[in-house]
Formats: sequence, structure tokens, C-alpha cells
Amino acid sequence: MRTIFRACYRRFKECAAKEKTLTQVSLEYSGGHARRNTWGRKDEEYMADFILVTRRTLTPDQYEIFKFHYLLGADNVLCCKRLKIDKGTFFHAIYRIEETLGRVFRELRPFALFPLDEYFKGSKPEDISAIRLQKVVHMERTHEPLSNMVPLKKAA
Repeated sequence: MRTIFRACYRRFKECAAKEKTLTQVSLEYSGGHARRNTWGRKDEEYMADFILVTRRTLTPDQYEIFKFHYLLGADNVLCCKRLKIDKGTFFHAIYRIEETLGRVFRELRPFALFPLDEYFKGSKPEDISAIRLQKVVHMERTHEPLSNMVPLKKAA
């Protein structure tokens, strides 16, 4: 989970470091009844999602540590002095934060922040049909074999 968090955080830093004139606008397919395409700035959307998910997930004390260490870039000495905690408590809190956020970034629904390639590339119509097919195959595998099933009506 911590590895997932670190990958997402690395991408967050890359998005934040880009010059705003270099960000790209992308066209995304949105499924559903309307079947419209939408334009978006994926880098900015990712940064906003990263911050909002973090703020909603962490407790106020954990968010203070996250903000000082990850967003403002303070090292452990500065964080410990500012938050008035010892070094061991700080690192244990960091490990818990990374684990918690890694799990949330992976399990977030309907659009998880991890895997990153799926977040940034989105789903195309052919991808959606492939996903539906995978779900059907998975459902079939979890049910009993067809030979054990009772037919609903008699064959003619």
C-alpha cells in the first residue's frame, strides 16, 4: 500500500512541477446514456483529486503531518519541532498515512487514483466492452458448473 501511495505522490509532484502552459487538454469518452465526450486537464484534475481524497481520509492530526511533510516539503526535524512530536512517533505516523492513503487510492470508486495509467488515459468505448466481458467471464467462473444447474424450462 505504501508503494501505491509513493507512486501516486510521485505523479502528484510531477504534475505540480509542470509549467501550467505545458499542460494538455484531453478529450475523454464518457459512457452512459448521453455518450458525450468531455474536455479536461488531467494533471490539474489529478492534483485536486489527490488533495481532496487525502483531506477527506485523514484525521486532522494526520493531515497536519501530511501537509507539512508532503505538501510543504518539511523534513522530519522541522516537522517534529513544529508539531511537537518525537522522531519515532513522526515516522510511525508517516507509515500509517502512506498505508491508509495507498489503500484508499487503489480502492476508491468509481474512479480510483491508482493505477495511474488508467486514471490518465481513461476508458475508451472498446475498453468498456472489454471490461464488461471480463466481468461476465468472472461471474461465470464464480457460479456452479452448468452441469449442476437445473434448467428453467424443458427442452422441446
